[in-house]
Amino acid sequence: MTTASADARLLPDQEATTYAEWFACLAEPTRVRLLHAVATSGDITVGALTEQLGISQSTCSHHVRKLAEVGFLNLHKEGTATRVRINAACCTGLPHAADVVMGMLAPAPCCPEEPPAEVRVRALREEDWPAVRRIYGEGIATGVATFETVVPGRATLDARWLPGHRWVAEIGGKVAGWAALSPVSSRECYSGVAESSIYVGEDFRGRGVGKALIRAQVCEADRAGLWTLQTSVFTENRASIGLHHSAGYRTVGIRERIAELHGTWHDTVLLERRADAVARAL
Repeated sequence: MTTASADARLLPDQEATTYAEWFACLAEPTRVRLLHAVATSGDITVGALTEQLGISQSTCSHHVRKLAEVGFLNLHKEGTATRVRINAACCTGLPHAADVVMGMLAPAPCCPEEPPAEVRVRALREEDWPAVRRIYGEGIATGVATFETVVPGRATLDARWLPGHRWVAEIGGKVAGWAALSPVSSRECYSGVAESSIYVGEDFRGRGVGKALIRAQVCEADRAGLWTLQTSVFTENRASIGLHHSAGYRTVGIRERIAELHGTWHDTVLLERRADAVARAL
């Protein structure tokens, strides 16, 4: 390895400084307890936190302020009270920082372990479209799967998705989920880059459907010569982020307030998977 390539693998100074600030902020047991209390409460006032932790109002306010300055907490006023909630981006950013520092992001796994035997993945067929669009609607209903508010029409999806990269998963003969890849650009230089979409029906979640679909998707993408797969996931959608990490995706970054849904701006996590041949060349 040349000195240049070795230096390229070193953690950049700016990232190291940012992560050091995060870890330093948490080098205080009371702050760790406070952060955990907010995370498990969802939304709580400083007064309620004071009582829950058994500390003084001034001490609680001090630690809340420090955590907010670094970005772990979001604060908002409600009358005379200050309400506290977790910054959802940090739920991804903090584990990612730990993974980066400890060198856990490489080598990335090829794909998830073998899915449950009851899940069968096959290519999408004509008769699957009603189930695919229904499951899309169930994803929209979660509020954390997509910025779409209406299920796209079949013709729209058919034109958007790459042929040969459309999958459905079945359990007991019923369509339980689907996955598809879409080109990210019409430019030739990006012909090997695709955007991933994976949806699981509400009655089949937690049964390995997502793992089965993403396994088929990334294996076929590798065989077809696609060198990069990417996806954007709501920071609140921890299940989807974990699923993509299990298939060799890495967190590229947080796209803050990238789009609005029902009057609320949301952050998304940009995830990327590189084909083995490309990853080895980096």
